[in-house]
Amino acid sequence: MALSKNDRRDRIRFRIRKTVSGTAQRPRLAVFRSNKEIYAQLIDDVSGTTITAASSRDKDINASKVNKTEAAKLVGKALAEKAQKAGVEAVSFDRGGYLYHGRVKSLAEGAREGGLKF
Repeated sequence: MALSKNDRRDRIRFRIRKTVSGTAQRPRLAVFRSNKEIYAQLIDDVSGTTITAASSRDKDINASKVNKTEAAKLVGKALAEKAQKAGVEAVSFDRGGYLYHGRVKSLAEGAREGGLKF
């Protein structure tokens, strides 16, 4: 039986999550991509808390009227800014089962430009 796209992504996501986890010093940068928006958050898996988050639905990013790839880059920069304020410099990247390509890659590049190391 053929797997659906979501089942395939879940399998990849679970495989990634076996090795990638976040701590308070080096949280996990988790990415979720919907058809219209993109969301990213820094997660401390030890305590099970979200340190900070950013998405393309934030007022300043949503108002900039750019395409989805450019919006993803802005989300990465915004998340990096919030992370700096929270005292986070290094993260482990969790692409969430998506290919490192397009919007996911753009978000990662934006976060690197903002000063995050991974």
